[in-house]
Amino acid sequence: MTRTTNEQPIGRADTGTPGPSGALVPVLAFAGIVVAVMQTLLVPVIKDLPQLLSTEPSNATWVLTSTLLSGAVATPIMGRLGDLYGKRRMLIASLSVMVVGALISAFTSALLPMIVGRTLQGFAMGAIPLGIGLMRDMLPREKLGSAMALMSSSIGVGGGLALPAAALVAQHTNWHALFYGAAGLGVLSIALTLLVVPESKVRAEGTFDGLGALGLSVGLVLFLLPITKGSDWGWTSASTLGMFAGSAFVLLLWGVYELRSKAPLVDLRTTARPAVLFTNLASIMVGVSFYVVSLVLPQLLQLPKETGYGLGQSMVVAGLLVAPLGLTMMFTAPVYARISAKYGPKTTLILGMLIIAIGYGAGLGLMSAPWQSLVIAVILGAGIGLAYSSLPALIIGAVPASETGAANGLNTLMRSIGTSVSSAVIGMVLANTANNVGGVAIPTMHGFRVSFLIATAAVAVGLLLALFLPKQRPAAHTQLRASSEEDANLERAEEALRSFRGRVLDAGGTPVARAKVTLIDRRGRQAGATLSADDGSYALAVPAQGAYVLAARADGHAPLASSATHTGDDSPVDLDLSLPGETVTA
Repeated sequence: MTRTTNEQPIGRADTGTPGPSGALVPVLAFAGIVVAVMQTLLVPVIKDLPQLLSTEPSNATWVLTSTLLSGAVATPIMGRLGDLYGKRRMLIASLSVMVVGALISAFTSALLPMIVGRTLQGFAMGAIPLGIGLMRDMLPREKLGSAMALMSSSIGVGGGLALPAAALVAQHTNWHALFYGAAGLGVLSIALTLLVVPESKVRAEGTFDGLGALGLSVGLVLFLLPITKGSDWGWTSASTLGMFAGSAFVLLLWGVYELRSKAPLVDLRTTARPAVLFTNLASIMVGVSFYVVSLVLPQLLQLPKETGYGLGQSMVVAGLLVAPLGLTMMFTAPVYARISAKYGPKTTLILGMLIIAIGYGAGLGLMSAPWQSLVIAVILGAGIGLAYSSLPALIIGAVPASETGAANGLNTLMRSIGTSVSSAVIGMVLANTANNVGGVAIPTMHGFRVSFLIATAAVAVGLLLALFLPKQRPAAHTQLRASSEEDANLERAEEALRSFRGRVLDAGGTPVARAKVTLIDRRGRQAGATLSADDGSYALAVPAQGAYVLAARADGHAPLASSATHTGDDSPVDLDLSLPGETVTA
């Protein structure tokens, strides 16, 4: 796959530079887990929020809704900012905003400041695509697959592990301690990132699309808000239907604007590629299936045995029984890497969704004992872990390196949309099937089983979408398939053959170091970029045969643009670039 870079990624075997610290992957994964914790931090105290905040239940739900909305908006925006200005810089910014939000929530029991704090906490969700982008830029190919799998799964890992930890804290201390703990984890993650993670040199061309970011934000809020509040407002109310209509209108205008923009927030032409489109659609279905188990099992476990089907467990025990969902997702990362290296991420995604379907199917008959909930959590954790791990590999295999952050941000957004839809639909199902006992709505076993059937149906749709994913060409995912140094070296050698190469010289024939050389395809889009070495040499892999323009520029020299053609065979085209002056064929 063609890399679009300003400089060779750190640690790649062909750079001759020292690789990143071995702690890079754990530190980035830890950051992902920390921000994912924000999504489920308050689940153990949801029922008590109206009393804790001295407000109505309908108002208290904004404490959860605000985090969801800000996280959905932040992921594609922070991904694009990372592509433009530095992924490490934006990762630290995301974590810093989260810490500020956690401290605001820790010091208040009033509704409005709590919503502000929770909104800032959700903003940190952009750390997930930023971490994936940093891994792509820095890690050698043979380590990239398992690393991205762990980072992608951190969403589920953080959510799963937060449940028992938050339950334990909420049950034995003041509930504000949840936010102090979150702030502490955020500060620790920032410190580790500063110490261990170097800044990526990979940059996208262009400027930040502020109007595009505003349009996407408004469209997403108008879409997600009625999804999360529809059960309170009424699904056929004027507010709900009006916001859905407004969302469709705004997003349509946004799409037209993005297609005409020279530096769009989201490259919709890239997003429309089958590999990206069907991956994002499948991601929504995986998000739906993931959230169902998080909503159903804790309630089933904590319902009193007197209901005839409740399992009568404490808040902490229920959290511990669901925690293997996240732990299993974490441990599937190396398994995913082996399967994907041999069969490709498409096969791994299909396998993961099959396991999810088996888990929910078995769960229909495994709801009568606490240990059965543990079995369901392990099976679903394995399936969701494989599915989540496959998504960034499929996206990265279809987009240029300069769009990694934005593309993975959009994919993370698709998962968030899936969990939002799941929350709304399952909440409605459980409410409509509940028994009213003394003015209290008690979920029924029928409602739980219908919820599991909905999850199974979502996975079936996801499987169908995954079947439409095109087979990736070897060049499109070589960086994800290498399972050994020998394989990786062979793939790098093959990539180097299909390239333009040469030296950048000044008018007197002296080599020019650190000159920017950009490869532009026939559509006027950047297909690759690099910096010349100390001896003026450069090499740029070509994605396909055809005509290109090589543009070179360096400080103190006039820029140069030169036409060149590559036949697409496994042989390099030698081309020296003279600044200023004409192209010199080597």
